[in-house]
Amino acid sequence: MSVRLTVEKLGVSYRGDGRETEVLKDVSFELRAGERLAIIGESGSGKSTLALAIAGLLPPGSRVDGDVRWPELERRPVNGRDLGFVFQDPSSSLNPVLTIGEQIAEVARAHLGRSWREAYEHAEMLLGRVHLPDPASALRAFPHQLSGGQRQRVAIAEAIAARPGLLIADEATSALDTIVQAEIVRLLEELVAEDGMSLLFISHDIALASQIADRIAVFRHGRLVEIGDAGQIVDAPREAYTKSLLAAHMGLDTPSLLAPEAVA
Repeated sequence: MSVRLTVEKLGVSYRGDGRETEVLKDVSFELRAGERLAIIGESGSGKSTLALAIAGLLPPGSRVDGDVRWPELERRPVNGRDLGFVFQDPSSSLNPVLTIGEQIAEVARAHLGRSWREAYEHAEMLLGRVHLPDPASALRAFPHQLSGGQRQRVAIAEAIAARPGLLIADEATSALDTIVQAEIVRLLEELVAEDGMSLLFISHDIALASQIADRIAVFRHGRLVEIGDAGQIVDAPREAYTKSLLAAHMGLDTPSLLAPEAVA
């Protein structure tokens, strides 16, 4: 598989109140075409900053060192066209005063050059692909008329409307209940496989990530501390911090993902 994204020695600092805070430090990795890479870490580990840096969405005044390259493109990526972004809160990407159909159709018009009629047909098809009941009716709905899980499905449909090469899901399931989380993960797996997209799946939940990822990258305090195949990270982690994340994954009726003897 070809390399779709290269991150090399990436560093990000935020400026404010007369000081500079480093939030990402010397991060390097590659993401291949069709690959699913999970970015795991606690709150404040730099996961979301990494996603924003890749998408070119960092706030003004941020300092960026290192490089983000797109070997397959001969230009800078266009958000919405080359890269789709699904946020934790779909309200971040959905306009409350426009219908669902208008919002998805606008992406098709802007990036695919479709007429309004073609764009609406494309939007209805996408709502079917994300398994929203009665797509034709959903086109006429406003975001507040849908449940949280349905709004997230709409946000995914909007993110993939122009068939981007990379889909970034930043904590896209963390605000949903467990059953809906599992449904969204299965949906992302399905769409990525069908469209040949690469997926950057950002989560604090290493168990959830292990279900969808080919590889897992573990972040702590803005640094990439370990990266490897999902099976290797779960079954034979090298770093003590990764072992602690695995050992901490204890549900009420779920055993730890990590064998007791592996915790050291």
